[in-house]
Amino acid sequence: MNTGVKITVFAAALAATFGTAYGVGAAIDPAAADQDSAAHSEHDRPAPAGHGGHGGHGDPTPAGLQVSEAGYTLDLKTSRVTAGVKSELHFAIRDRDGRQVTSYRREHGKELHLILASRDLVTYRHLHPTRAADGTWSTPVDLPAAGAYRVFADFTPDAENATNLTLGADLAASGAYRAPALPEPSATTTVDGYTVTLNGDLRPGKASELTLGVSHDGRPVTDLEPYLGAYGHLVALRSGDLAYLHVHPNGEPGDGTTKPGPEVSFTATAPSAGTYRLFLDFQHNGTVRTAAFTVRTGEAAPGSASKPTAGEEHTGSNHQH
Repeated sequence: MNTGVKITVFAAALAATFGTAYGVGAAIDPAAADQDSAAHSEHDRPAPAGHGGHGGHGDPTPAGLQVSEAGYTLDLKTSRVTAGVKSELHFAIRDRDGRQVTSYRREHGKELHLILASRDLVTYRHLHPTRAADGTWSTPVDLPAAGAYRVFADFTPDAENATNLTLGADLAASGAYRAPALPEPSATTTVDGYTVTLNGDLRPGKASELTLGVSHDGRPVTDLEPYLGAYGHLVALRSGDLAYLHVHPNGEPGDGTTKPGPEVSFTATAPSAGTYRLFLDFQHNGTVRTAAFTVRTGEAAPGSASKPTAGEEHTGSNHQH
């Protein structure tokens, strides 16, 4: 993994926010959303800068709106599951000839990363499915409540001139549904006895530093363990359409300067103003945990302090790595 930050920005297909939550409500059986969308080539739409070899200029359109892009298609074979029941999710990536792709470049230790999130941004999963010889991917899922979900496949085909792609498709979970309110912004959250504190703010069209500190039982955690080649992975999803930022940390284990906690820092740029949900994956004592925050662009979370990027401190310019 390259030192610094790689950012992939993409958006989901529906503007309306649906979702899942814990709780009981009216029984519904939501239809799977239409997954058809036009394919866009790298020539037609500038790619976002950074992640997996992407490099664009101008104002890139958020990727992930498409189920197909650059000749590749996400074939979500499972479009509906039942809430509260463990199910198997199956999918494949197909090339422009309709063949299932069986050769991928490994990035951050995996051939493909799968993100699954509810449209209300309450439920989040970072999954690592397994691939069969014929190119069919599968992973178990157990979604806590009914509603609409979005599946994001992040991968790079092992083909000439191939770049990193993120394709999206919709998944429905049937059952009793009640839409929850998005949690209010806060600089602190807890998970399994760990307290995670956010410093910094997310800015539209402008790079800024986000620093997340991890403590356990009131003591700073200074022995975070590498997870997929980093001390933390951060995903930001925009409320409303699930525009997606996959942000990697500044520095990496073994580079001689990056410490294993208690802080992990990231540089991120929001594609627009709005409310976002941040999900930090970190590993300690052999277990991966996810801490979640609600943030609004241009506003530091209550109790946090904004941190300018190095470029802003010295030149006032906007640097995105």
